[in-house]
Amino acid sequence: MADPCTHLLLFGATGDLAKRMLLPSLFGLDADGLLPDCLRIVATARSGHDRAGYVAFATAALEEFVEVERRNPADMARFLARLDYVPLDASTPEGFSKLTPAVGDPAHLAIFLSTAPSLFGPTIAGLSSAGLAGAGARLALEKPLGSDLASSRAINDAVAAAYPEDRTFRIDHYLGKETVQNLLALRFGNALFEPLWNARGIDHVQITIAETVGLESRGDYYEGMGALRDMVQNHMLQLLALVAMEPPARFDPTSVRDEKVKVLRSLRPIDRSNVEACSVRGQYVAGAVAGQPVKAYADELGRTSGTETFVALKAHVDNWRWQGVPFYLRTGKRLPARLSEIIVQFKPVPHSMFGNAELEANKLIISLQPDENVGLTMMAKAPGLDRQGLKLRSVPLDIGMDNAFADVRRRIAYERLLLDLIEGKQTLFVRRDEVEAQWTWIDAIRAGWAAAGTAPKPYASGNWGPPAAIALTERDGVSWHD
Repeated sequence: MADPCTHLLLFGATGDLAKRMLLPSLFGLDADGLLPDCLRIVATARSGHDRAGYVAFATAALEEFVEVERRNPADMARFLARLDYVPLDASTPEGFSKLTPAVGDPAHLAIFLSTAPSLFGPTIAGLSSAGLAGAGARLALEKPLGSDLASSRAINDAVAAAYPEDRTFRIDHYLGKETVQNLLALRFGNALFEPLWNARGIDHVQITIAETVGLESRGDYYEGMGALRDMVQNHMLQLLALVAMEPPARFDPTSVRDEKVKVLRSLRPIDRSNVEACSVRGQYVAGAVAGQPVKAYADELGRTSGTETFVALKAHVDNWRWQGVPFYLRTGKRLPARLSEIIVQFKPVPHSMFGNAELEANKLIISLQPDENVGLTMMAKAPGLDRQGLKLRSVPLDIGMDNAFADVRRRIAYERLLLDLIEGKQTLFVRRDEVEAQWTWIDAIRAGWAAAGTAPKPYASGNWGPPAAIALTERDGVSWHD
């Protein structure tokens, strides 16, 4: 493991992510004694704060987004004392030299870029010119890392010119979620599942990431990306890779990421030949969410648009373990509920000895949000004297993570990711070849849509996407887990 850094440089330090996630996460780590005593946090953004002004900004963020019972005055004072601030316009090379005296030795520096992708290149060039890309310096990047394979390669080339792969930390915050990591524990820490975790034991897999919100303040960004690139290219394909990967030899960055990239490269292309059978695009129109009327996407945007706000896909991993097992993916905005979940549907028993009793196949339900939970449905005998034969019923076995680990505080995903960045652990970060394999698959779908003239189908806000999304699974005798 690399030595912990002594300075953490935060770009975009006055943005929404810093206010909601980064500052509360760093405060939580500090309050629990997990940050190195010597660590200084140097914030930078275009805003013309001095140190006192930024400390006031950080204080307001913590008061808004950290529970009052956790805001111990001594902890607050210690954390705020770590902060420094250097105003900087990252779009121009001038001014980067002001960072050098604030961050000390670059060999013990971690840099977190939470900026627009258009600023990645100028920022990295500025850091290099200021001597902040030397041996030992680490760079973390927030998504999006490009809008297609070509732009992603351009960003990665710019990064690689200053920071080698073993010091580059590409963030997908889903990988910091407790239950995502629990997926690995379930698979590889229990003899119960692994013998069935293949095409002989599993019928299909569903992955859903649903949002109730619309555009909010992300109109320009979202219009340029759409649901496929905003959610499927990163979060959903990472979840699919963790479900489908082979057992790594050990839990280390190289072993885990080697197995993930094998899955991503084994995805069957969805292109012009099959894009209409294997994908659904949608765009929300006016409707109601949680009983409240909401506008159509085009009305929120202020113009007509061909961007999808919903996508459903039928994917296949073409290898021995998963041959013939469909992976159904769906994500969208203005859906009925906010949730992220993975459903592993096992195959039914090959023969029933219970006469006319209807048997339901076992189902593993891994919930990521809004609540983290693991559940398994199993057949059990219903109470009674059974004079007409046994009566069976599917019953859930739920592991409520909050209850099972009531003595452990639930952490924000960014707490783990920031601590791993500070300590130099790369296992939960995405490697370049993973990103490029993901973009290769996504670009083929977009090219297929363009060739087929596939326009988004309308769906009323508050529904689970267009009717075609239901047909995508029901053609195979499968229903979405709603």
